Amino acid sequence: MKLRKNNLTRHIWFYLIIFTLAIILFLWFFQVIFIDSYYEYSKTNQIKNITNDILKNYNTDINYLDKLSVEENICIEVVKNRMTIYSSNDSIRGCIISNNQYKNDFYENNLYEQTYKLINPLLNTKSLIYAKRYSDDIIVFVNASLEPLNNTVSILSNQLIIVSIIVIILSFIIGYFISKRISKPIEKINEKAKKLANGNYEFAFDSNSNIYEIDELASTLNYAKKELAATDELRRDLLANVSHDLKTPLTMIKGYAEMIRDLNNNNIEKRNENLNVIIEEADRLNILVNDILTLSKIQANKDELIKEDFDLVELINNIVKRYSIYKDTKGYIFEINTTDKIIVKADKKKIEQVIYNLINNAINYTGEDNRIIINIFINKKIRVEIKDTGEGIKKEDLPHIWEKYYHSKKKHKRNVIGTGIGLSIVKTILDSHNFNYGVVSKLGEGTTFYFEI
Repeated sequence: MKLRKNNLTRHIWFYLIIFTLAIILFLWFFQVIFIDSYYEYSKTNQIKNITNDILKNYNTDINYLDKLSVEENICIEVVKNRMTIYSSNDSIRGCIISNNQYKNDFYENNLYEQTYKLINPLLNTKSLIYAKRYSDDIIVFVNASLEPLNNTVSILSNQLIIVSIIVIILSFIIGYFISKRISKPIEKINEKAKKLANGNYEFAFDSNSNIYEIDELASTLNYAKKELAATDELRRDLLANVSHDLKTPLTMIKGYAEMIRDLNNNNIEKRNENLNVIIEEADRLNILVNDILTLSKIQANKDELIKEDFDLVELINNIVKRYSIYKDTKGYIFEINTTDKIIVKADKKKIEQVIYNLINNAINYTGEDNRIIINIFINKKIRVEIKDTGEGIKKEDLPHIWEKYYHSKKKHKRNVIGTGIGLSIVKTILDSHNFNYGVVSKLGEGTTFYFEI
């Protein structure tokens, strides 16, 4: 039964034993040390209550006073104008109620009530005398003996010694099993948490301890494990796909540079063509790095929003004009359906990023007709829709498309334009604006991305 220092089992066990010892100490104080004081206090309250009953019945039922005196083993004396009109001295052994010392004190000080503690010379025991005035001429005296408690205390002490030893032994045994019962599920959780720290996600935290807080902790850790596993998978995919996107332009840059060096010294036109490829691929690398930096900056909340009023229609028209090269060289069609002017308040540069990335996404995935449709309309809120005519997205994939490089989980595809993390940037920017956004898609009919201002 070896316990590590400062472990949970040891602490719970220790505190249970301390609690048991405190209860035993409490019993010793009140059952042995303070028993005389408590007995005297109880007896005083008893004769006070009896005195109140006597004051109600002293002049109507004398037999009641005799019966009360015998049953409660007390001496009663009722005095009127300092003359005794009832006394139970003859029926109770050891009464000292006829002692005039305390009576004179009560009379001379004109007291309303008073308790006296005297030594009974007849029995050599302590006695309590309680005096209470009913009116100016009626006073009741009640005398009760305080029985010696030495034998009782001795019996209680011996009994408590035995009880204390048994309880302490039981507290050690029961306390150990209780502490193990509580600490065992936590120790199991700790062992599995170590596996989690080492990147092992192939297990579940047990949540059947019947202790609410421990079960709640297990549920929370299961959720954290699930999220960490997803994050780790995303990290691996991100590294693989960023590496792919870096490798392709780097390979092309290296290849065309070697061609310039080895083959095109005298062919200026071919050399310029190769240099243009190098420049385009370098630009693609630059865009990739900038997108990663932009996303990191936004997600770290270091990129503050600068909101202003601007014409959303004009912004989108200007953006589409910049894609004229895709119209002229690759036959892309951009269809815009909107009114003349819609003024909104948002961070103009970031909304521009959103629209750019959604159009880039549509270019990458539109159908063979190369058609991209942009709808802007007002229905309670201002809604922007960017639609492609591609293959569409499976229903089970829709919740994941905002993740970086999610499209590449089946098969990586080199983008026509952009870097593959555009939708993640879109999500982060729209979240920072608290704008509603989403995606609607049907297989074979294309996909519509939207956001509302």
